[in-house]
Amino acid sequence: MPAYSEQEIIAGCRKKDRALQEHLYKIYYSMFLKVCARYAKNMQDAEQLLNDGFLKVFTQIEYFKNAGSFAGWMQRIMVNTCLDYLRSTSLKEEMIMHVNSIPAEESKISVSNDAIEHMEFRELVKSIQSLPAMTRTVFNLFVFEGYNHKEISEQLSISEGTSHWHVHQARNMLQKKIAKSEQQKVTYEAKRI
Repeated sequence: MPAYSEQEIIAGCRKKDRALQEHLYKIYYSMFLKVCARYAKNMQDAEQLLNDGFLKVFTQIEYFKNAGSFAGWMQRIMVNTCLDYLRSTSLKEEMIMHVNSIPAEESKISVSNDAIEHMEFRELVKSIQSLPAMTRTVFNLFVFEGYNHKEISEQLSISEGTSHWHVHQARNMLQKKIAKSEQQKVTYEAKRI
């Protein structure tokens, strides 16, 4: 595959050149699939979100003003595609019902950074995907996208306090999953010996 500059790819995509669109898709597929996987319930949904996001990139590329990072511009589209998906009526109802059904837990679980560093990406994504939809969304926006609680509350039409709660809830749930995973690995290693 010939190497193209970013400007050549952008110009080609603006002209709807299928070969350059495919080239762009292949370059960023892995990176943006990881972004979508953090928001989706499973990898099949993540791939659909990725394709929907790329469709928006290709149809809206004329709005990219060559100011700032092209990858950053595309990532913003991918995140917004995921948020649009999560704002759909059925998912919004699921989010509201789940928030109301979770009892508040005050217990703190400590997990070493070492455990997180040794987790495989797939394990981490699977843990994030298992979070309730709203909790997963708020956590992703806060941790991975760098939004603050005010921005999250505006994006998702929730209060800042609710945003704080979801981040706290996500951390607690993930810490429990990581601790359980570490315990299972230790048990497995002990049985092997």
